[in-house]
Amino acid sequence: MKMSADEISQVLKEGELEKRSDNLLQFWKRKTCVLTTDSLNIYADTQKRSKSKELKLQSIKKVDCVERTGKFVYFTIVTTDNKEIDFRCSGEDHCWNAVITMALIDFQNKKAIQDFKTRQDNEGASPGQQERRMARAP
Repeated sequence: MKMSADEISQVLKEGELEKRSDNLLQFWKRKTCVLTTDSLNIYADTQKRSKSKELKLQSIKKVDCVERTGKFVYFTIVTTDNKEIDFRCSGEDHCWNAVITMALIDFQNKKAIQDFKTRQDNEGASPGQQERRMARAP
């Protein structure tokens, strides 16, 4: 299942998120973010001129540690190499953590279907495969 260019670049959510810095003081910095069907793009400025980070959904393992305190919802994105990136957003109805989680699930489901179809196609292409299948049939 090949994804079209429209599917890859479809914007699911756009707005501001606060990201905790990696340095010793760990300040919260406001970032402009764009979630698409294949990545979370984090920009240093509101005009989206300088992309500071692109997190591909294929490199995200899970959204973890969701906690609501006061006016913020805190969450952590865990990458496939076990790096943790902390974020917070205002406690709006459709907070970023839920939208990122749903995009991640959708991405993983599409990838699983694509992998299954590829495996089926490869099995069907090998010579004698049809005969072996028929021999196993009752």
